[in-house]
Amino acid sequence: MPSEQVPLRIRTSSLASIVGENGFYPWENLAPSQQQFILQAIASPTPPNCIVYPETTEQLAQVIREANRNQWRVLPCGSGSKLSWGGLVKGIDVVVSTERLNKLIDHAVGDLTVTAEAGMKFSELQAILAKANQFLALDPVTPSATLGGIVATADTGSLKQRYGSVRDQLLGITFVRADGQVAKAGGRVVKNVAGYDLMKLFTGSYGTLGVISQVTFRVYPIPEISATVVLTGRAEDVSQAAAILRGSALTPTQADLVSIQLVSELGLGTGMGLIARFQSIAESVKEQSNRLVEVGQNLGLQGAMYGGVDEADLWQRLRESMYFGSAESAITCKIGVSPTAGVEVLKQAQKGLIHIASGLGVLRFEDEQGLMEVRSLCENHRGFLTILTAPVGVKQRFDVWGYTGNAGEMMRRIKLQFDQKNILSPGRFVGGI
Repeated sequence: MPSEQVPLRIRTSSLASIVGENGFYPWENLAPSQQQFILQAIASPTPPNCIVYPETTEQLAQVIREANRNQWRVLPCGSGSKLSWGGLVKGIDVVVSTERLNKLIDHAVGDLTVTAEAGMKFSELQAILAKANQFLALDPVTPSATLGGIVATADTGSLKQRYGSVRDQLLGITFVRADGQVAKAGGRVVKNVAGYDLMKLFTGSYGTLGVISQVTFRVYPIPEISATVVLTGRAEDVSQAAAILRGSALTPTQADLVSIQLVSELGLGTGMGLIARFQSIAESVKEQSNRLVEVGQNLGLQGAMYGGVDEADLWQRLRESMYFGSAESAITCKIGVSPTAGVEVLKQAQKGLIHIASGLGVLRFEDEQGLMEVRSLCENHRGFLTILTAPVGVKQRFDVWGYTGNAGEMMRRIKLQFDQKNILSPGRFVGGI
């Protein structure tokens, strides 16, 4: 029988010889919950044939090489915590998880750098770093996210206020190209500027250019102490407090504007909110926290200070409320606007938070009502609104990315250079790339 007449389900079983029987799972062998989770990311009702779990970079390269040879369309993922983000992928044949690529490669304590495989979970790396009194200054949606997934989706969080984005902290990557070749970019030292900066290109590319197998980050000493200040009240007064904080010498590690509904849901008071976290030596944290509370008092805002377990619980509840609500119809969006427009946007949103320095943030809608109006508002403020998670039907009706810039053709040419056969996450990125 000619090879093209051999059922795809049978042909993909050849991947078992690469990853072993324990690393190859036909679709029908997956638990229904795992099947449903994967289907959230796929445009077609036809499921993939299998999911494979390579355990080394070489196995990963062989899997991608085999997929390229057969023109099988591949959906790369880590733990799958953000598999439902971005556009719906088209006609996937094989899901490739890097979850078992999870080893620590090198922790240069004195150089403040760490190298690990892409499948290592964020929480596991933080536990390793904590033994040396260090941490990775990112705040992903869930601690179970893998390092590769954090890079692929540019999942930074509120710590961007002080430490910058994933792009700013990533020093090097190893990745597998669409043709199965292993390539590297950057290095393992902070000062490394040789060659084209592929790391920035891969950060936020959603697995459309290659499959990340290893990453190197800069890390930081764990601060001595932490405290969080919450100011609540009239939107205009909160906006003024944010402006004063932006223009002051205070150095919060996290600082977000919080919508009225979210303030109420978290039991923080009434009105809109400003939540700011200070982390440093004890004297500095106390001084800076008191100064921000004083700013709030002068503006007629209610102020509260959190520390210890209460503070950790507050930030955890904030994250869970934004990303893990129970409504099946809920839509979570990433936005970006001019920082000074944050309060105006939050007035129109059902629930959300916006970082005061970057203007980046997250909005949550219980359904699609009002979604396009808020997207127009963001665009009017030189910004954007991108749908992260939503029911498949919503993603089929709306442009997930809403991109209106002029770089579409350049992005398509880059995709062609990296993935000529269009086998990696087809349709997941801007413009159906």
